Amino acid sequence: MGVSVTTSLLTAWHAAAVILFLLIIRGAILRKRRGPMPPGPVGWPIIGNALDIPLNHSWKTFAKWGERWGNLMSVVLLGQPMVIINSYKHAYELLEKRSAIYSDRPHMVMAGDIVGWDQILVLLRYGNQFREYRRLMARVLGSRKSVEEFVPIIEEQTGKLLARLLREPASDLPSQIRKMTGSIVLMISYGYEPQENDDPLIRMADEATEQAAEVAQPGAFFVDVFPFLKYVPSWMPGAGWKRKGERYRANMDQMSAVPHQFVKDKMGAGTALPSFTSTMLAGNPAPDEEYRIKMSAASIYSGGADTTVSAELTFILAMSLWPAVQKKAQEELDAAVGHDRLPTYADVVQLPYLNAIYLETLRWNQVVPLGVPHATLEDDVYEGYFIPKGSIVCINQWNILHDPEIYADPFTFNPERFLSGHGKEPELDPRKVAFGFGRRICPGIHLAESSVLMVAAMLLSVFNIKNPLNEHGIPITPQTAEHTGGTISHPAPFTCTIEPRSDKAKALILALQERS
Repeated sequence: MGVSVTTSLLTAWHAAAVILFLLIIRGAILRKRRGPMPPGPVGWPIIGNALDIPLNHSWKTFAKWGERWGNLMSVVLLGQPMVIINSYKHAYELLEKRSAIYSDRPHMVMAGDIVGWDQILVLLRYGNQFREYRRLMARVLGSRKSVEEFVPIIEEQTGKLLARLLREPASDLPSQIRKMTGSIVLMISYGYEPQENDDPLIRMADEATEQAAEVAQPGAFFVDVFPFLKYVPSWMPGAGWKRKGERYRANMDQMSAVPHQFVKDKMGAGTALPSFTSTMLAGNPAPDEEYRIKMSAASIYSGGADTTVSAELTFILAMSLWPAVQKKAQEELDAAVGHDRLPTYADVVQLPYLNAIYLETLRWNQVVPLGVPHATLEDDVYEGYFIPKGSIVCINQWNILHDPEIYADPFTFNPERFLSGHGKEPELDPRKVAFGFGRRICPGIHLAESSVLMVAAMLLSVFNIKNPLNEHGIPITPQTAEHTGGTISHPAPFTCTIEPRSDKAKALILALQERS
């Protein structure tokens, strides 16, 4: 038995080597026939540039390469061509103007075929199913006006955050933000209000999305390079990755199925709260339509929770680092709202400086620094360069949002760059970059904006934020502020002091706590 298994494994690896060699030869022939691919660093035989790209903060490496190779460049990862875009001009020209070619997602065998994340909108391949998901989500989240229906949920859950921060000012801030954000998205998606502590649905969803980030890392699993390995039985020696994938698949299935069934049970009992799922199920959809509803709802949570947490933590860190910005925002809030009540969404949309802070939060620490990779649906030629069908297209959104040709002093948090006046025009709106491009733009753009703006307004109206410290207790400065690597970038672990601005502010929070 041992000899047989070993022989099978050797045969599989020999076949993989031959297939990889043939793919490389085919790619070389195509490039010679159609023209060169965009320039880039020379890779090693067989593996290409696989060892040149760091797993963390790769956007900084791509930005450095861009200084030599230009804003449109390419690398090869184990025979797979990848185009890297470092400028807004090239991103707009390709992903917006040629969106018919550049709207696909890469085929991710581990994340998609094995774990099942290719049924979630963010990784869904371009086609009819993708368009159906977008159509469903647009009915509820497609405009600022449609999102206004959920503003009471956002205001209520943000108020609960204020009360928790007053009771436990030294508590784990990321956990508090995650609790609030998870509650908002679960209420909107399913009409489900989580338990105050350690809610099972939030725990389930957070675990599944963390696993998704792990398996979606390009090149992290050999099966993404050699797709036939997905047929390897999970009991075989060396197939621990397959067993991991099966566990992760079960978690992903639970994340989508359990809250969906919760809504159906509540609808059957006549006690369902208004939500995306209950609205979509009200028409007794056919089974295939119900499946799309289930996966669209799961897409709202998985696509919006962790990214919004990152943006809100970035806002809090920025306020602690730039007290003059915080003070100016508080003065704007005080002038518009006064000291006898908390701001509402109707107030917030009328506050230009606060809205500029939101835009600068998006720009200063780009939540998804490399965006979500696109893929080409057919061959293309651009500026004389050949981009073959099936190429991964990676947009360095971090570099675009820190481009000194677009943003003056790009590493300084300066909301005024987005305000007109004194003979100057606002700098490029970062929403044109931060939420993606073309047909893959994030459908939750309006919900994210409403959520972050309300957190910003309600926090600053009653709290002062100061004294940021890193995880070692050392004060953080604008020059030493750090952010994590990975698919979604958060501020590196930090603590800060959050205290009521006045006795009247404290009374407002206590009154809010009593009403809830």
